Amino acid sequence: MQREGGDHDAEPVESVLDELYTAPPSGFVALREEHAKAARTAGRKEDARRIHAARRPTLAAWAANLLARSRPEESRRFLDLGQALREAYRTLDADGLKELSAQRRSIVSALSRQAALLAREAGHRLSEAAQREVESTLQAVLTDPDAAARWAGGRLEGSLTPPSEFPPDTVPAEPAPRERPSRARTPAAGRAKDELAERRRKRQQDVARAEQAAEQAERQLRDRRAEHADADSALRRTGDELDRARGEVSSAERRLRQARQRLERAERERRESQEREHSAADALDRAAHEAREAARQADRLAGRVE
Repeated sequence: MQREGGDHDAEPVESVLDELYTAPPSGFVALREEHAKAARTAGRKEDARRIHAARRPTLAAWAANLLARSRPEESRRFLDLGQALREAYRTLDADGLKELSAQRRSIVSALSRQAALLAREAGHRLSEAAQREVESTLQAVLTDPDAAARWAGGRLEGSLTPPSEFPPDTVPAEPAPRERPSRARTPAAGRAKDELAERRRKRQQDVARAEQAAEQAERQLRDRRAEHADADSALRRTGDELDRARGEVSSAERRLRQARQRLERAERERRESQEREHSAADALDRAAHEAREAARQADRLAGRVE
């Protein structure tokens, strides 16, 4: 029962590590410590130790991880292409290897640009040196199965380097001339001829698979570029609409302020008019009262005279 619980507890730590190595490097340490603290608080000491031991990836390694995680279909085709290329490099002649080398450079360059685009969308622009490190990592993925497995895991801490025994642009030397077989060795020569034909047939199959994988990767990359171009165009249109809406809101707010100022002025003038009217009414009442008093006084004086 304890083992089952341990397996269950191991699931979240894998998800945490996946999150860490695709999060931008600038926030790696803070995020790592946050998850480690949560694991310790939950009593998962081993998970906390593994999380705390995670090393922050370089910017190039993070971009390579982001590419593997964000483009799973393209990454799978790239891994298939690497497997086909490694097989082809063991069997192809010089002309076939030159053709595959050109395809490999094209695919690596295209995918490295895709990684740089993903990094820029996530808020980090790759320098030329970091871009070269991404290309080196992708070259290693094509030439070294161990490097391919590490990249597929999506948790690279640093860039990968292609193995020295598999130079990127070299081809195997032509085989040394063999002695002409004697008549007594004719059956062996027949078998060698059959083996050579079989190797050629297998080489053709390897080349076909590699070319197909390269074409699929190129097609997928073109689709992603088209989608990005559409999204970028939509973003620009939305930005223009937002600017227009902001302008309309600003104009409406300005008109509203002006209307409020006119309203306040009108209310102020109305209050002043009301005050003047009240003053005039009071003056009229006083004048009427004084007039009545004067009339009564005149009447009294007139009575005395009589």
